[in-house]
Amino acid sequence: MCGATENARISAMEAKIVEKPISKSELKALAEEGFGDMVKAVVDVEKKVMALGSELHAEAEILLIEQGSKREHVWGINIYPEKSGDEWIEFDSMVNIKPQFNNRSRNVEDPEIRAKITAIVNKLIT
Repeated sequence: MCGATENARISAMEAKIVEKPISKSELKALAEEGFGDMVKAVVDVEKKVMALGSELHAEAEILLIEQGSKREHVWGINIYPEKSGDEWIEFDSMVNIKPQFNNRSRNVEDPEIRAKITAIVNKLIT
């Protein structure tokens, strides 16, 4: 795809809140609808839910906050359905820059928060 057609496809991407497990094949389908090999997600480590499938992490973050999540508990990641182990989750997003919560970079710096995110993703994607 190229040009306006690709932009129209990506701009039509819409975040979905995941509270119950979805299959890896559903995740792959979301990836194919959007970026091809990756799905953007925002995880609420307190509520143990995530929003998947938006063009921007910020859109998914807003969706979760509108549903009662608090900013200090939501973290942006990228999920690569075709990868496994440590490679299938990338802890990189602009929404992770939260100096007031001791995270000054795009990465999730706290190993405990990373572990919580990983556990939630592994529980919600089967």
